[in-house]
Amino acid sequence: MDAFLRGLPKAELHLHIEGTLEPELLFALARKNGVALPFNSVEEAREAYDFHDLQSFLDIYYAGMSVLRTADDFRELTRAYLERAADDGVRHAEVFFDPQAHTDRGVPFETVVEGIELGLEEGRRAGVGSKLIMCFLRHLSAEEAEVALKQAAAHQELITAVGLDSSERDHPPSKFEDVFKRARDQGYRAVAHAGEEGPADYIWQALDLLQVERIDHGVRCLEDHALTERLIAERIPLTVCPLSNVKLRVFDALADHNLHQLLQRGLHVTINSDDPAYFGGYIGENFVQVQEALGLPREDLIQLARYSIEATFLEETERAALLAELDRYVADAGGASAGGTPDA
Repeated sequence: MDAFLRGLPKAELHLHIEGTLEPELLFALARKNGVALPFNSVEEAREAYDFHDLQSFLDIYYAGMSVLRTADDFRELTRAYLERAADDGVRHAEVFFDPQAHTDRGVPFETVVEGIELGLEEGRRAGVGSKLIMCFLRHLSAEEAEVALKQAAAHQELITAVGLDSSERDHPPSKFEDVFKRARDQGYRAVAHAGEEGPADYIWQALDLLQVERIDHGVRCLEDHALTERLIAERIPLTVCPLSNVKLRVFDALADHNLHQLLQRGLHVTINSDDPAYFGGYIGENFVQVQEALGLPREDLIQLARYSIEATFLEETERAALLAELDRYVADAGGASAGGTPDA
C-alpha cells in the first residue's frame, strides 16, 4: 500500500516553497551566506520543530528563511522540493511563495521569483509540471499587499494566482478584499487560507469577498452546515494538510482528523504537505499516514488523488491527460478505478 500511494499520480496544491527548507540545506546556505542561526546543529534544528500553534511555527519559519539570499538559493530550494515531489508521484505542483517575507529583509522581488522559476523549469524538464502562486502575508497590512502586487507586475507571466497565508487568527480575509479585487482584475486566479485556526466565517469571507476558487485548509467548514452545503454544491476544493494540522494542534492526533468526514460529506478534498520540512512529511508521507490512521479504503485514496488533479489551474486538456495517467496507474495496479468504482 505504501508504494502504491507514493506512486499514485497526483497534484500538490498547498505547498509553501519556503516550508521545504530542510535543516541540511538551511545550514549549507547559512554557511554560504554568512548567516547566524539560532541552532548549533541539524539535529538541534529538528528538535526545535515542536510547535503548539501556528504562531510558534511561524516564528521559526521566518527565522529560517533568512538564509535565502540569492536567486540560486531559491533555485536550489525549489529543485530539492521537486525532486522529492517526483518521488511521491506528484505530476503537477502549484507552489506558494511569500515575496513580502523576502523583500522586507532586502531581497529584491525579482531575485525571489526568478530563482524559484529556474527551479520550477528544472522540475518541468524532469516531468513535474508547476504553477506559481504569490501569497500576501495577512499579518501585514493591505497596503503592503498592494505594494507586493505592484512589484509582481513585471513578472506576471510567471505567476498564476494570488493567495493569503500567515497568521489566520485576528486577520480576516475581509482585510484584503480590495487588493484581491485588483489582482483578479489583472488576470490572477485566487485562493486563500481559511478555516484552519480561524472560524468557518473566514471561509465565507474568502468565497464572497475575495472570490477565491479554492480554500486552503478549510477543515472547520463542518462547523457550519450551510457553508458545507455550499462547498459541496459549488465543488470548491479544500487543500487539506493532515500532518500540518496535527503538528499545529488543529487536531490532537491524526486519528482525530476530520478528513474522512469531509470525504463522506462529498467535499472536494485534496491532500497536501503545507510546510513539509517542519511538519514531518512530504505528500507521500501524508497519504501513507492518513491511510494508516484513518483506515481509508483504497478507492477513497484514489479519489483524493483524482480531486487534486481536478482542482488544478491547468487547462482542461492537461487535466484530462493527468487523469488518464491516474486511470492507467490504478488499472495496472489492479485497484479501484480513479472514479472510485472497484474493478471487477
